[in-house]
Amino acid sequence: MVQKVDHIGIAVKNLDEALKFYEDVLGLKCAGSEVVEEQKVKVAFLPIGDTEVELLESTEEDGPIAKYIEKKGEGIQHIAYRVANIEEAIEEMKSKGIRMIDEKPRYGAGGAKIAFLHPKSTHGVLIELCERD
Repeated sequence: MVQKVDHIGIAVKNLDEALKFYEDVLGLKCAGSEVVEEQKVKVAFLPIGDTEVELLESTEEDGPIAKYIEKKGEGIQHIAYRVANIEEAIEEMKSKGIRMIDEKPRYGAGGAKIAFLHPKSTHGVLIELCERD
């Protein structure tokens, strides 16, 4: 079902400061950014081969990324796995007893359809399923 690691989501307090590190120190290049209002987040995309790092900055004090940083600090927030059909992948996860945060796909950054698995079902890792056209 899983085709590859689509991206690694990293929660940051300040997107511009984090970009300086990833670009100036690691030599990665930002391929663009966007605000996903529904998720209260601004995302910057840093491709690496056929995957990417997504830097995530909260746009609201009560957003999921702000809450994550408040609880755990900056760092890896989730790992996204590419799937061919997100609806089928969600149903397969549910049939295997996996607790879902999203039982229906929602809009994600970069035009992806996404759904999150609950970390209580995944040994503490927030996993995102991601379908791209």
